[in-house]
Parts: sequence; C-alpha cells; structure tokens
Amino acid sequence: MNIKNAQKEVDDWINEHGVRYFNELTNMAQLTEEVGEVARIIARRYGEQSEKESDKDKDLGEELSDVMFVVLCLANQTGIDLQAAFDKKMDKKAKRDHNRHHNNDKLK
Repeated sequence: MNIKNAQKEVDDWINEHGVRYFNELTNMAQLTEEVGEVARIIARRYGEQSEKESDKDKDLGEELSDVMFVVLCLANQTGIDLQAAFDKKMDKKAKRDHNRHHNNDKLK
C-alpha cells in the first residue's frame, strides 16, 4: 500500500466509523500520546529501563501503526498529499545526505 492509498483508507474509515476528524490540536495531542507509548516500549524493551510486567504484552507494531494513523489524519485534514511530500523528502535526503553518511566515522 502506498501513502496516498493509506490516506484514502483513513479518510474512508473516518467517514464511515469516526463521524468526523478530531480537530488538529486534538490530533496533535493524540499524536504526542501515541509517540509516548512507542517511546515507553523502546526505552524498556531496547533501552536500559526495566520492562514492567504490564508492558511486556505491548505490541510495538500496533503502537507505531497508531502513530501512522494520526499522522495520516493530520495530513488529510490539512490538505497535505503525504505521498508527494514523502517522495520529495526522500529525493532531497538522497542528494543531500549520501556522502555525508558514507563519510561519517561514527557509522562505521
């Protein structure tokens, strides 16, 4: 699935099940909350914090998908073609960062 299709799928879901989009500020707060849930899993599972029993059944993929869903909502409601924006960003990063990363001794 490409990003454009994902944006449409989210929009279809909102229109069929969600009644309407939450406003942009609510979605921004929701995005922050979802990113925090991802951070909690990463810090405990891959970082140095101890993982609590209650965190062991958390699904990182599900939490990342929550982040993606809210990002797609924000793109839809602000009129952003995220596929075009992403393609442009990847082209920019490929041109700007290719040699930069190959010449970074920290990455070797």
